[in-house]
Amino acid sequence: MEQNSWHRLGAEELQRMFSVHLQKGLSGEDAAERRKQSGQNELSEGKTVSPFTLLLNQFKDFMVLVLMGATLVSGLLGEYLDAITIIAIILLNGALGFVQEFRAERSLRALKQLSAPTAKVIRDGKSEILPAKMLVPGDIVLLESGDRIPADVRWLECSALYAEESALTGESLPVSKHSEPIHAEEIPLGDQKNIGFMGTMVTRGTGRAIVVRTGMDTEMGKIADLIQNTESQETPLQHRLEQLGKILIYVSLGLTIVVVAAGILHGQPATAMFLAGVSLAVAAIPEGLPAIVTIALALGVQRMIKRKAIVRKLPSVETLGCASVICSDKTGTLTQNKMTVTRLWTGGRALAVTGEGYAPAGQILEKGRAVDLKHDQSLRRMLQVGALCNNAEIIETFPSELRGKRKGKDKVNELDKGPVTPSVWELKGDPTEGALVALSAKMGLTSQSLAVSYSREKEFPFDSERKLMSVVVGHPGGRMLCTKGAPDVLLSRCTYMLWDGGVVPCTPTLRQRVLDANEELASGALRVLGMAYRDMRPNESANSEKEAESQLIFIGLAGMIDPPRREVRDAISVTRRAGIKTVMITGDHGATAEAIAHQLGILQRGGTVLTGSQLTRMDDDELDKVSDNVYVYARVSPEHKLRIVKSLQRHGHVVAMTGDGVNDAPAIKAADIGISMGITGTDVTKEASSLILGDDNFSTIVAAIEEGRNIYENIRKFIRYLLASNVGEILTMFFAMMLGLPLPLVPIQILWVNLVTDGLPAMALGVDQPEKDLMEHKPRGAKENIFARRLGWKIVSRGLLIGLCTLIAFWLTLRIAPGNPAQLVRAQSVAFATLVMAQLIHVFDCRSSRSVFHRNPFQNKYLVLAVLSSVLLMLAVMYLPLLQPVFKTVPLNFREWCLVLVSSGIPTFLMGAGSVWGGNRKRSRNRPMIKSTKISA
Repeated sequence: MEQNSWHRLGAEELQRMFSVHLQKGLSGEDAAERRKQSGQNELSEGKTVSPFTLLLNQFKDFMVLVLMGATLVSGLLGEYLDAITIIAIILLNGALGFVQEFRAERSLRALKQLSAPTAKVIRDGKSEILPAKMLVPGDIVLLESGDRIPADVRWLECSALYAEESALTGESLPVSKHSEPIHAEEIPLGDQKNIGFMGTMVTRGTGRAIVVRTGMDTEMGKIADLIQNTESQETPLQHRLEQLGKILIYVSLGLTIVVVAAGILHGQPATAMFLAGVSLAVAAIPEGLPAIVTIALALGVQRMIKRKAIVRKLPSVETLGCASVICSDKTGTLTQNKMTVTRLWTGGRALAVTGEGYAPAGQILEKGRAVDLKHDQSLRRMLQVGALCNNAEIIETFPSELRGKRKGKDKVNELDKGPVTPSVWELKGDPTEGALVALSAKMGLTSQSLAVSYSREKEFPFDSERKLMSVVVGHPGGRMLCTKGAPDVLLSRCTYMLWDGGVVPCTPTLRQRVLDANEELASGALRVLGMAYRDMRPNESANSEKEAESQLIFIGLAGMIDPPRREVRDAISVTRRAGIKTVMITGDHGATAEAIAHQLGILQRGGTVLTGSQLTRMDDDELDKVSDNVYVYARVSPEHKLRIVKSLQRHGHVVAMTGDGVNDAPAIKAADIGISMGITGTDVTKEASSLILGDDNFSTIVAAIEEGRNIYENIRKFIRYLLASNVGEILTMFFAMMLGLPLPLVPIQILWVNLVTDGLPAMALGVDQPEKDLMEHKPRGAKENIFARRLGWKIVSRGLLIGLCTLIAFWLTLRIAPGNPAQLVRAQSVAFATLVMAQLIHVFDCRSSRSVFHRNPFQNKYLVLAVLSSVLLMLAVMYLPLLQPVFKTVPLNFREWCLVLVSSGIPTFLMGAGSVWGGNRKRSRNRPMIKSTKISA
C-alpha cells in the first residue's frame, strides 16, 4: 500500500495489513521485531558539518585569498597598519559567515522538538506510556485534548475530535476528524480527515488510532528530508561582489604592471617603480569593500529592527531589495487571524456588523443605521444562542509595559497623566466560537451578564457527522435548548422560524429564503453558521442529540471571516507600483482564498487561482507555463510550495517566501529570501528563514524591501566612489609614465590617499538616505551586473577626469622649474592635494543616480563630517613639520590652492552640468507640443 493511501482503508483492512488486534494492540515481541525493520520513530538530521569545517569554509572565497595576499604585501612594505586592518576585515567577515551557517544547521534540530516525547500505547492488551520514539507501524495509540500526535496515524475511533494542523497544512482553523474511509485516491493533506499527522496537536475530544507511518516516512519526515536536500540560495549580493572582486583584482594588477613597465622604459629607477607599483596595487584593490558592505548591512539591520523586521542573515537584507515576487501565507500575514462576524441574516433582514477581531467594539447596522437590541427580540435571541451555545472565552489583557506601570499607587497616577496603552483581547477556545462571543459582547451580552440569568445544564458536543452543537440552559422561566451548526443540516431539524418578531411555521418558501441567504453569504467566502432554539418541556430529559435537536425554531445566520489586515491593501499597492508581484499561498479552500485576494487587490485581471489537486496533476514543465499568471494557490502541501518557489525561480524571479508553519520550512529555505512569522511562527520555520517579522505583518515586508533597495543603492554608491577614485589614482600614474614625466605621487602618498579617502566617506555613503522615487522602479534583475544602469560608464568617466585633472595640476606646477628637485616635491604636493580633493568632491556626486545638483549636499550629515575629517588629515601631512618629511610634502600657497580647488572641482561639476543639460534636453523632446490658441471675447 502506498504511503498516501491509508485514508482509503477501513478498520478491518488496517487490522489485516498490520497484523494487529485493534483492541489489544501489538505484543512486546512483535513491536521489538518491527522496530528492527522500521527503525526508531524519530527524524534524522542527515549529514552534519562540524563547526570547525564551517569556520574553514569562510576563508575559501577568492576575494578573501586576494586580501590575504594584500596583507603580505603591506607587511613587506612596512605598512603594518594596513596589514592589521585587512586581517581584522577578514576575521570579521569569517566570524559573521560562520555564525549564520551554524544557526542554519539548527533548523532540523528544531523540527525534531515538535515530535511528542511520550505516547499512550496499547501493548499486550494494556495501556502504557512509552517514549514516542519506540512506536512502530501497527501500534494502537490513545489520544486526547492537549496531546501531540506522535506519528502519522489512521483514526479508528473519534469522539468530537479536533486537531490543530495549521503548522503542517496551513489550515487556519482546527480540523474535525473522523474514522470513516475516504475513497478518493489523491486528496490534499488538509482534506485527509481520518489521518492524524506527526507533530500536530489534538485540541478537542478523544480518539483511538493505529500508527501507519513513523520517523522519516511521516509527513513531518518528508519535510525534514526536503530541508536536508534543499540548498540555500547564494544571494545576488554575494554573487555580484564575487564577480566584482575578480574584475577589480585582474584589472588593477594588469594596469599596475603596465604602469611599472612604462616607468622603467622611460628611465625611472626599477626599485622606485616597483615600490610605486606595489603601493598602487594595494591602493587600487578596495580591501575595505567587504568591511563597508558588512557595516552597511549591519546598520540596515538596526534600522529594520525598528521597523519590526529581524534579520538572521546579513546578505538577505540586500536580497529583499531585488525581490520580484513575494509568496505570502494568508492566515495571520495578509489577514488578522481573528475570525470576525461581518454579516447577519434573520427574519429576512440582512445586517452588517462593524468592528474587527475579538474586541467587543462595534455595531450591528441595518441599512446603515444602528439596531436597537431592546426593540429587536429576534436579534437578541440570536446573540443569546450564539453566546450560550459556546465554549470559547475572550479575555482582556494589557501589554507588559502597562502592567508594569500599574504596580503601586504612584505609578498609577503617573500613568493617568499620559495616554493609556490600549488593552488586547485574546481568545481562549475555537476561533469560530470566539467570533460569536465577541459579536454578542459588542451589543452588551457578555458572558458575565448572561451567567446571571442562564446556567448550563448539559452539552451535546459538535460532531463532524451531525455538524451541530447544542446546550441545555436553565433560566428563571424554565429551560431552553440552544443549537448552532451547518445551516442546511440545522434547517432540516427546524419546524418553526422567527419571523417579524413572532414564531411562524417553517414553510418550504421560508426554507428556500434561508438557503438563498446562506448561498449569498457563502459566495462571499464567509463561514456561515445557523442558529436555532426551542423551549423545553418541564419534565423533558433530552437524553440523546436526536431527541433534543428536533422541532427547533430557526433564528438566523451568522457569516464570519478572518478579515484582511487594514494596512495590507495599501502595502500591496506599493509593491505593485514597485514592479513586485504578490502571490497568496494558503492551505485554506479556494473560494476563501480567492475572496481575500480580490479584497486585497492581489488577484489581477486575467490572473488565475490554482488548487493543490490541480498542481499535483501537473509536471514541472506544465507548471512553468502557467506559474507567471497564477496569483493564488489554495489547499497546497509542503511539496507544492517548494515546487512553486522553484518554478518562479526558473522564470528568473527573485522570490521572497513567507510562512509560519513547519510545512513552509522547505520552501522558505529554497527561496532567495525566506521570511518567517515572529509571533505565530514555529521554531523550525524561524531557523530556516533569513528574516523574521516581529509583527507577522505583510506591510513590514514592504518596509524591509524598501530598506533592502536603499542598502543596495548605497552599496552601488560607494562602489562607484571607491572605483572612480582608484581609477583616478591609477590613471594619474599611467599617463605620467606614458608621457615620460616624473612620478606624480610617491608610494607613501598613494597609500595615504587610499587611507584618507576610502574609509570614512565610503562608510558614510553606506548610510545615505533613499531617493524619493526608490519604490517607483521595477526590481533589478537577479542577474543584473553590478555595473549596470551606466555605473561602469560613470566610474570610468569620472576616474578618467580625476586622473587627467590631477596630472594637469602636477604638470602646470612642475613646468615652472622642471629640473628643480624642490619644485618636483611642490608639484607632487599639488597632485596629492588635487587627487584627495577631487575624490572628496566626487563623493557628493555619488549620492544621486543623476548628478550632484539633484540632492542637497548637506542632507547626509555623516558624509559632511567624514569629508571634513579627511580634509583635516590631508592638511595635517602637508602643514605639520613632523609629518612633512615622512610624506614628502610642502605647504601650498594661495595660487597653488586655487589651482588645486579648480582642478579637483572640474570632474564633478563638469559631468553634473552635462547631466542636467542632457536631462533638460530629453524632457524637452518628450514634452508634448501645445498649440497656442487665441480666445476672442
